[in-house]
Amino acid sequence: MSSTPTRHVLFLVASAREDGHPGNTEWLARQAAAALPPGTPQTWLHLARLDLPPFVDQRHTTGQYPMPEGDLRRLLDATLAATDLVFVAPVYWFSIPAHLKTYLDHWSAWLRVPGLGFKEAMGAKTLRLITTSGDRTKAQPMIDSVKLCGAFLAMPWGGELWGKGGAPGAVAADATAVAAAAGFLRDPA
Repeated sequence: MSSTPTRHVLFLVASAREDGHPGNTEWLARQAAAALPPGTPQTWLHLARLDLPPFVDQRHTTGQYPMPEGDLRRLLDATLAATDLVFVAPVYWFSIPAHLKTYLDHWSAWLRVPGLGFKEAMGAKTLRLITTSGDRTKAQPMIDSVKLCGAFLAMPWGGELWGKGGAPGAVAADATAVAAAAGFLRDPA
């Protein structure tokens, strides 16, 4: 008798805000999370608060990587434990924030940790993106990039939730985004 794993949503917050208060993107993500069924396990990790080393490309030299340590191991373990990954990433210069890019670069290492099975594990996880920017057009390059990252690992795409950001609190006035947040994390199964 096989059972479906309990849903566990990992929110990876990629904002570089220094004040510690949720920005527009995190606020919108928290609206979406509030609509999850009661008791749904959630993990929230703020990438800027983790000590993530720069990725060193060893693919063409040693060809493999050791199991990571410290915060990088914590991040790997959280990634593997989740059934759903939600990137909570404001648009910075039409692209992915630096902390999220560092995390994604480490996927290249995790693909090459002997015995880890990272690619196979990731193919069973749904990837989603919650983002805000001044206008939707400016978010499209980042949305496309995230979709391609997920497709590389055969991850089901759960979609993107975009809201009009800008000044702190601006997204709360985007009635379309706030309404969409209520159903954004609906279980696709």
